[in-house]
Amino acid sequence: MNKIWGFFEENPMAAVIAAGEIGFWVVIVAGLAARYLLKLKRTSVVLLLLTPVIDLVVLVATVIDLRNGAEPNFVHGLAAVYLGFSVVFGHSMIKWADVRFAHRFAGGPPPPPKPRGPARLRAEWRDWGKCVLACGITAGVLLLLTLMVGDTGQADQLRGWLPRLGVVTAIWFATGPLWQLLSPKDDDRVSEGARR
Repeated sequence: MNKIWGFFEENPMAAVIAAGEIGFWVVIVAGLAARYLLKLKRTSVVLLLLTPVIDLVVLVATVIDLRNGAEPNFVHGLAAVYLGFSVVFGHSMIKWADVRFAHRFAGGPPPPPKPRGPARLRAEWRDWGKCVLACGITAGVLLLLTLMVGDTGQADQLRGWLPRLGVVTAIWFATGPLWQLLSPKDDDRVSEGARR
């Protein structure tokens, strides 16, 4: 436990990111509890609208930390990644949690099953497109932070994240749309099973 606290003391931005991620889920759970358990729809909307505020807090904290002379490091780049992916995937994560919370606590319909066949391929392409968009936003934030830092040597830690974004995009493509394209089709599996 002391090692964890020591790490956060040495890297206050890591604590901000961790608090942002925890805060994101706390706000979502509180918003859904207000909606379905307490029947407070307005309160629920206000709480769920706080999720972008958390992203803004992480961004502002990163800028302030760098402006105060902190040397750019891995954690500042991670803050940009958190921001990019939270902006793009935040709404769908809230929707995912909403369906499950409504089913569990408010008698809502069960979550839909994973799509199959062409619908699954479309979903994989859509998710990969969202990954590309998230990486694009992250790259934009990283470039802005790099311009703010100015010193080319110090900015290398931030620029070092750009190739990593390419790797994430390539892996997502390979394990998503490409995997689905090359996998046996659902109809083929059914016909194989029927032959046996």
